Amino acid sequence: MPIHLKPQGLQQSRWYEHAVRFGLGGLATVLAGVVAKIDGPVTGGLFLAFPAIFCASATLIEKHERKRKEEKGLSGGRRGQEAAALDSAGAGWGSIALAVFGLIVWLLARQGAVLTLAIACVAWLGLAVSAWWLRRLLRHTRRSGAASRLSVARDRELPEGKARE
Repeated sequence: MPIHLKPQGLQQSRWYEHAVRFGLGGLATVLAGVVAKIDGPVTGGLFLAFPAIFCASATLIEKHERKRKEEKGLSGGRRGQEAAALDSAGAGWGSIALAVFGLIVWLLARQGAVLTLAIACVAWLGLAVSAWWLRRLLRHTRRSGAASRLSVARDRELPEGKARE
């Protein structure tokens, strides 16, 4: 599935859902500032890197997917859980890429802001896209392997001398 922009998604959410996301993000930022004031900027930075809106967005994704399926007369519980799980996997990969971004900024900070941020951004983007392609490749490989194993298992179930049609 190619990456694409879906502006219709903005119409599916309510204003208060965005307020919750921004509120939690702001609260996490304030708490990171308090931690930084108490224990120093390194510890505060770790808390700032926490994906503040992840919990809110995961529950909203689950809710919207479930609602969309239920509007079509289907049970949307599993679909909602799968959509939230996919989002959480992406957040995990994104967090790894963000950690690399932070590490590069920390290592190259004395080289100048523009150069440091340019290198860190290119590294973040390269790692994030590479992780996405790797996940896609592994998913495709697992599906192909599962399909061939299923085919072999079906063939074993056939009585001798019978061919699959």
